[in-house]
Amino acid sequence: MEEENENDPMGAVDFTKIFFTDINGRLMNLFVNPLMVDKMSKTGVGFDGSSIAGYTSVENSDRLLVPSLSTYNEIDFGDKTVGFLIGDIYDEKGNPSGTDPRHLLKKVLKKAEKEFQVRFTVGPEHEFFLFNGESAAAGTDPEMCVLEHSDDIGYFVSSPTDKGESVRQDIVNVLAGCGIQYEKTHHEVTPSQHEINLECTDALSAADRTLLFSYVAKQVAEKNGFTASFMPKPFENYNRNAFHIHLSMQDFEGNNLFYDATSEHQLSDLARYFIGGILKYARETSIIMASTVNSYKAYVMGKEAPVVRGWGLRNRSSMVRVPYTLSPESTRIELRNPDPAGNVYLQMAVLISMGLAGMREKLDCGMADKGSSYNKEHGLKVWDDDFLPRSFYEALVEAEDSSFLKETMGEAIYKNMMTLKLKEWEEDRVHVTQREHNKYRDV
Repeated sequence: MEEENENDPMGAVDFTKIFFTDINGRLMNLFVNPLMVDKMSKTGVGFDGSSIAGYTSVENSDRLLVPSLSTYNEIDFGDKTVGFLIGDIYDEKGNPSGTDPRHLLKKVLKKAEKEFQVRFTVGPEHEFFLFNGESAAAGTDPEMCVLEHSDDIGYFVSSPTDKGESVRQDIVNVLAGCGIQYEKTHHEVTPSQHEINLECTDALSAADRTLLFSYVAKQVAEKNGFTASFMPKPFENYNRNAFHIHLSMQDFEGNNLFYDATSEHQLSDLARYFIGGILKYARETSIIMASTVNSYKAYVMGKEAPVVRGWGLRNRSSMVRVPYTLSPESTRIELRNPDPAGNVYLQMAVLISMGLAGMREKLDCGMADKGSSYNKEHGLKVWDDDFLPRSFYEALVEAEDSSFLKETMGEAIYKNMMTLKLKEWEEDRVHVTQREHNKYRDV
């Protein structure tokens, strides 16, 4: 099932974990004997797939977790060294599982290579909050969970007032020990919010590194007395945690196919088609990019989250942004509507599939946004196709009607994902909050 391991021996660690995600994107792991990893890469290790959200039913629950040896890293936290592996999911017949998000991304990438002879370079922006220690731990009463800021500063503020600078430095140092370099790190706009950008890499590795980043960030934060949170919108009047995805497309010789020196804005026709596909399918795929009830609290005018379907040059109010660059190799798009609560494998698979559909259908992206999309005249309507969905329910309706999403994800993942999301919506729909008590108790 797996290639030979070039990183032996694996015994020089305190313990080894195989990581994967459920369909929601929640990080899961299995603690294994490092001396048995090589054998597991050939035979897999069994687990109950029905206990993992979105995987399978209880009457057909046997699944195999197979570590991918090429993903092996030794994470040195100082007080312990952890062997880190990403796992693929197989069914009881030894076939790739139809509900494995990582397998879906690999399938989409193979299709892109076969149909268009292209590959992708990806660089996500990792945003997260650092809350004070135990204040962020949910108690027995969920209404009593209080998130306590670790600072009260904003964008690019320096230490010593930036209490998270040393945490960010520890995170990038740990990642450097895994051979992963960072591009930049800084305090974000909102109090207690931070951003770390890693070097760009191929799409599958970028998704795998997102799992590694999440694990390292949470471990390092806890060691320093903080809680790292990737919750999309913890605070009503502040910016959200985003998961902006920078993406470029290359041929097999490494030439950037988004760049054309002779075209307007140096964007090739393929780039315009790719953006056009994203714009066309943005609403019906929103449930993948913003996959929780909380995600839709973030789509607010003026808070740097996109609210309107559109694209722009260097425009941070646009859903798809084309950043300013000094070199052809750096020409890329930035998708700004995803958040880090989603499943990174599904997000990247769907993003690439939208772009490829645009190329297939030759969907020109039209005129770029001029000025802030927040300042345009927008009529107040309950349902507006010019906007991204403004509620979890609206995103669910769009996904339910989407043949594109069904075909892209495959029947098994799509069906299981929709079942989970409908349950999440129903739980939220009937939940009575303290805000409702305050607003309606005197009616």
